[in-house]
Amino acid sequence: MAVTIEDLYRNYGVLADAKDNLSQHKDAYQVILAGVKGGPKEKRLAAQFIPKFFNSFPELADAAINAQLDLCEDEDVSIRRQAIKELPRFATGENIFRVADILTQLLQTDDTAEFNQVNVALISIFKMDAKGTLGGLFSQILQGEDIVRERAIKFLSTKLKTLPEDIMTKEVEEYVFAETKKVLEDVTGEEFVLLMRVASGLRVLQTVNGRQQLVELVVEQADLDQALNPADPDAVDRLLQCTRQALPLFSKNVHSTRFVTYFCEHVLPNLSTLTSPVAELDIQLEVLKLMAEMSPYCGDMEKLEANLTILFTKLLEYMPLPPEEVENGENSASEEPKLQFSYVECLLFSFHQLGKKLPDFLLDKVDGERLKDFKIRLQYFARGLQVYIRQLRVALQGKTGDALKTEENLNYWWLMTVLPRCNALIYWCQIVLTLSWKPVQKTEAVAAKRLSSEEMGSGAATKKQITPLPRRDARQIYNPPSGKYSSSIGNFNYEQRGGFRGGRGRGFGARGNRSRGRIY
Repeated sequence: MAVTIEDLYRNYGVLADAKDNLSQHKDAYQVILAGVKGGPKEKRLAAQFIPKFFNSFPELADAAINAQLDLCEDEDVSIRRQAIKELPRFATGENIFRVADILTQLLQTDDTAEFNQVNVALISIFKMDAKGTLGGLFSQILQGEDIVRERAIKFLSTKLKTLPEDIMTKEVEEYVFAETKKVLEDVTGEEFVLLMRVASGLRVLQTVNGRQQLVELVVEQADLDQALNPADPDAVDRLLQCTRQALPLFSKNVHSTRFVTYFCEHVLPNLSTLTSPVAELDIQLEVLKLMAEMSPYCGDMEKLEANLTILFTKLLEYMPLPPEEVENGENSASEEPKLQFSYVECLLFSFHQLGKKLPDFLLDKVDGERLKDFKIRLQYFARGLQVYIRQLRVALQGKTGDALKTEENLNYWWLMTVLPRCNALIYWCQIVLTLSWKPVQKTEAVAAKRLSSEEMGSGAATKKQITPLPRRDARQIYNPPSGKYSSSIGNFNYEQRGGFRGGRGRGFGARGNRSRGRIY
């Protein structure tokens, strides 16, 4: 005989009145459990009554959890939400793992309100037992269905960082890192990025040793012990994604040597044959930008001279010789060489950073004819830079407001950030270098600012400031343009063409050939 609303309320009253003698009314609780077989109204009541008396009948724990799970899978979404809302009340003692496992599986729902309810329930049991909850989550990540795995990883990447320190203790964070390393043995590109976000956000890894562990994790994923196949877009994508994840971890104490060495030995020689994983991506420029950003953090390199030679050779490829002149001194009718400013900026910067480790490279390691050839190319490139800079200033002069927002003028402004850096790189001996796509440090702006009379002190008004004349042979330091035109343009944020357009989520094929769908 089916359980009715009246039956549920009557047995609820029996249990509510029993107080300390609840265990003697096992039959009343079993009637409530049978309510999950009734109609919609009975199911809604059962979803509320079952967890209320759950702890009083440990011998019926499995039956109670299974009954609530039946309601979590009901066809009526309102019943599912009610059952999910009450699930954290079952998360006691040994049941925490099972409840977390169930909630993780429920992340696969396509109903937004239900999905949010599952997230709230997971957070609530995190506050009860973080390690037990993580056990259920990682169990499904390692063994569950693809959609459950993807959404569980997404949950970890977005929610863990919001939990306070009293929940995410050192022990819990160490457990997260240990389990994350297990998952990383077989991941897609998208999953790798999300899991690195989880690991890099752990407070226990915010030390030099912790960042070094993260770099080693990325090195393992990047397969830096294997030669790069430039024709394989998956292999190229793997390297790019791993390098991007490693970049924020590098510092003067955590070196980029293994990545820089790999780029010199395996990537630069194959630069022109690299297969882009994304159609719109300028793969060569992307690689050179990554190389430039890593180079300041490179430590001692075993084959420094050989790698500098590779880098120098690649630099020469992008620095053309001036066009030949005919007898009357005019340029020949051949087409003017193309100056690739962004490429040269990256290569010059990288060459400068590694060259500091072998200061006599150009004098002692490069033969005279080749050095002379380099100087000619460098001088020609510098002249071309000055011409372009003057033309761009003229093109931008007098333009303000909406006139600067057109695509053409934004391109001009982008060039005005690249060209001065290239010009500065040519005179690298006398300035501190920055890359055009990286934010300018405030200390540089302060250093370049001329002191006012107030800043020089009260004696400045009576004592004439004597400025030493520049040496005749001193190189002039290039100062980026300033004034009303630059200040009006500087507020725009323009992404350089050829930059990274976002991950494609390609699978890391060498790791189990896992093929997973998109993250929800």
